Amino acid sequence: MSPGGRFFEDVAESHVAFADSDVATSTADLRASPFRKAAPGLFGNPGMPPNSNVHDLLECPVCMNLMCPPIHQCPNGHTLCSSCKVRVHNCCPTCRNELGNIRCLALEKVAESLDLPCRHQIYGCQDIFPYYSKLKHEKTCKYRPYSCPYAGAECSVTGDIQFLMMHLKNDHKVDMHDGSTFNHRYVKSNPQEVENATWMLTIFNCFGRQFCLHFEAFHIGTAPVYMAFLRFMGDDDEAKQFTYSLEVSGSGRKLTWQGIPRSIRDSHRKVRDSQDGLIIQRNLALFFSGGNRQELKLKVAGRIWKEH
Repeated sequence: MSPGGRFFEDVAESHVAFADSDVATSTADLRASPFRKAAPGLFGNPGMPPNSNVHDLLECPVCMNLMCPPIHQCPNGHTLCSSCKVRVHNCCPTCRNELGNIRCLALEKVAESLDLPCRHQIYGCQDIFPYYSKLKHEKTCKYRPYSCPYAGAECSVTGDIQFLMMHLKNDHKVDMHDGSTFNHRYVKSNPQEVENATWMLTIFNCFGRQFCLHFEAFHIGTAPVYMAFLRFMGDDDEAKQFTYSLEVSGSGRKLTWQGIPRSIRDSHRKVRDSQDGLIIQRNLALFFSGGNRQELKLKVAGRIWKEH
């Protein structure tokens, strides 16, 4: 819960942030890979087991990940990856000499000779790549793990959908419902004071898939608003197979929204900031609450269906 957050019935105010998942090749990828190839001229005859561990040569001394081209070295021959060259301010982490712009072409040749499985093999990816293109693939691999979609806390947990469902249920105590229609009630005291707030996430199981219902209070410019939107627990191409509608009504008024759920590949904050959902201005929300300016009471109904 964020600073200043308060609870009202099933209401939880909070800020949210998602950890970026930087993709790097670990030495374990290479040690465990059955696809290692010896570089001709460096480790003996082509196709024969190398006399030295390749991963030791390609391991960056700073980040401990395997280096891929461009690989840099100092005048004394100490190597490091291009990302860490920037981090160490052009100073060799081993001998403290100035790095300059010397490339280690021999190690780059070794790296280019390797074929490795995708690091997301444990999630189902069976593709094999040349070493230098493996990193690029892993950033967009459809089998890469998803980030936890929970918006009520800073959670950096990642995993496949089945794992995240258990994580949401056991660790975040998220409400889970079966069915493609729903009615939810959101309550907040002092609606005149709209702070950035996140109500408790709700998960719906339907059509053999899972959907996350979010409800937010925040500002667009200086205008206080409430927003409801749906995210799909899967990739974007699958999300486009579904449509959802949201409706808020009360005191003879009705406001509806229809859209396509966004994949949880897009962070909660990215979807919110894109305003891709049902947005209710504060004054209008108070009308839906029966004109009661002391307490906000919104009833949001929704339906999910699959396009054919």
